[in-house]
Amino acid sequence: MTSKYLLLFMLVISTSVYSQSKEELAAKEFFWGANDAYKNANDIPAEWSNESAVVIYKNANYDFHKFGKNVTYTTSVRKRIKLLDKAAVEEFSEFSFVKRFRSSKGRFSWRKKGDTYVGVKVIKPDGSVTEIDVENDAVEVDGETKLAISNLEVGDIIDYYYYKNEPFKSTYAFGFDPVETSLNEEYPIMDFKLFFETENDFFINFKSFNGAPDLKEIPTEKKNMRRYELTETNIPKREYTRWFYPLVELPSYKFQVYFARSGKFEDRALAFLPEKEDIIKTSVSDEEVLDLYDSRFKPNGDVGDVKSFFKGKTFNSDAEKVTAAYYYMRHYYLTRYLEAFYAREASISTYPFMVYGNDAVFIQNQKQFIRHFTEFLKRQDINYNIVVGKKRYDGNIDELLIERNVNVMVKVNTTQPMYAEFFSPHTNINEFSPLMEGTDVFLLSSKKTKRIIDKIDRGTLPTSSYEDNETKKVVTVSLNDDFSTLTLSSVNSFKGHQKSDEQYDRLLFSDYVFEDYEKYGTESWIEMTRGKKNKIKFQKEMDALIDKLKTKQKERFESSAKSEYGIENIEDYSFVINDNGRYAFDSYFTFTEGFSANNALLKKAGPNYIFEIGKLIGGQIDLEDKERKRTENIYLAHPRVYNYKIVFNIPEGFTVAGLDKLNKNVDNSTGAFISTAKIEGDQLIVTTSKRYKNYYESNSDWSKMIVFLDEANQFTNEKVLLKKL
Repeated sequence: MTSKYLLLFMLVISTSVYSQSKEELAAKEFFWGANDAYKNANDIPAEWSNESAVVIYKNANYDFHKFGKNVTYTTSVRKRIKLLDKAAVEEFSEFSFVKRFRSSKGRFSWRKKGDTYVGVKVIKPDGSVTEIDVENDAVEVDGETKLAISNLEVGDIIDYYYYKNEPFKSTYAFGFDPVETSLNEEYPIMDFKLFFETENDFFINFKSFNGAPDLKEIPTEKKNMRRYELTETNIPKREYTRWFYPLVELPSYKFQVYFARSGKFEDRALAFLPEKEDIIKTSVSDEEVLDLYDSRFKPNGDVGDVKSFFKGKTFNSDAEKVTAAYYYMRHYYLTRYLEAFYAREASISTYPFMVYGNDAVFIQNQKQFIRHFTEFLKRQDINYNIVVGKKRYDGNIDELLIERNVNVMVKVNTTQPMYAEFFSPHTNINEFSPLMEGTDVFLLSSKKTKRIIDKIDRGTLPTSSYEDNETKKVVTVSLNDDFSTLTLSSVNSFKGHQKSDEQYDRLLFSDYVFEDYEKYGTESWIEMTRGKKNKIKFQKEMDALIDKLKTKQKERFESSAKSEYGIENIEDYSFVINDNGRYAFDSYFTFTEGFSANNALLKKAGPNYIFEIGKLIGGQIDLEDKERKRTENIYLAHPRVYNYKIVFNIPEGFTVAGLDKLNKNVDNSTGAFISTAKIEGDQLIVTTSKRYKNYYESNSDWSKMIVFLDEANQFTNEKVLLKKL
């Protein structure tokens, strides 16, 4: 479902989709046939008569079967929904069929082709039924197939289904995409049914959480066939709100099905499998975690390049040595290949990776990283643990069920413990997902030999404070002589968890890979390319690519600046990187941007001027009335602070009035908004600090958060008067 509640089905538009095949007729019969118990279900409970819409019936089905060497996965869902107001009519007047997109949890994967069928019909209050002609009415818009439904009215019922049969070619063991979802949706649900059908060689991990009903087995006549269902009635609607983890609080279920043809493939499966196919696995023990990872993460990797890099170097501590190794590996096993990736993507070279030879090591996943990094630690005789945990939005470690949800990293037991996570181009030592900070984890280690993981303990990951995760901006503003043009320069700095997104947004590969080459004495891709003519040709094309990327980047940054400061038109935009912040988690990523704007943030008032200085801290959260009545607890990604310093150069012959409105101080256990204003010489200096102090707040403290959020939002409306002397 989209946020607009359009039907986001995954539909492959092809002849087979629309042909009236036996499979399509069977799908229609399955949902709308003679045995449809809900074909005349039109009434809703009186207590839900004021809702926008009510789901009369929702049915989700998952069928897993094998036919010889092939496996077939069939998924389907049906919903029958009564529309009760104009908003619902608008939302359901158009179906959007997503033609292709990347799979995510709870969605169906397009990695394997299959037959997909969709049915949509509308039932009017008088009982008349119109089935939509999907084949003729569906249209392609911007690469997405959509279906407009005309003449929908309040009181109509829309009944639709989605059915996909997905075949998998011969294989011996694999896991299907996990499904993790809450029962609650945007509209209340009268009746819900989840149905499973499997047979031998299919293993099910399934658990209900937070009061959701359990999955129950349905007796069958066939020994090798197993059926299960979960049913619930009168499910209240879910309010979609910010800072909330549905799987932590709402009734929900999680499951994954794994296929393994025989015992040896069961042993090789990267999953927490139940002992037998007819047993539903609902929990994972410490011993099972150890059994699964004991050999998969044993040290193993060619770290000779790291050894060569260390030759002749001395370190004052193991911590220095580990830090140096991490950043060298990040370059040697990742960033030195980035030029080649861009060369291939831009068709500069057909086979750009050939320059690295056949034995080049490119670390692509957690498992590879863990084995390489621990091989280095083992050779250096540095003690470590392998950390196994999961992110906060997925519940605590005692609720571990699905291996794919596991996050793994290395804890290095130096004097002050260090943490090393699978790197990306900008990841730092001691940086790991903020969604794991403060969580309980498993710690795997070796009792006797560093080759075998044979010990498991529990631990808790460290946390960060709001001071550790800072956005800092120094904004300087001047006006020209006739007050028609504003000139703004902003030095923007980010550290801790605040800088990663900014780095990926603001840094091109060319902003750091050449620095890495110089730092580590490695050759660039161009330098490694054979042939003088090729070098010249590739260099010219690479320079053109970088210029093109920078042009697009500048356009995007200009648009971002307009949005941040609420200015419609800007001119003379400039942007420069001051420090990329890639070699320490607590270092700043800093860039400076500037622009000019005509008739912006300033209004004439007789001989004086009103300046909208509050807008210089950017947009703030403006809570709607319904958000103020929050009943859910609050879950934040991490504590953080936004510190601004605004320097306004006061025009000659003017003074500033209205500073009292710029001095605010709201500070409590959940957060703060503090601002000050003062005149220093011919400058108005304004400072603001907005703080989110914790990862979690009880809903009983929501009122405390509202106070500082409102104060910050109100500040954006504050103005000062430039008064002519």
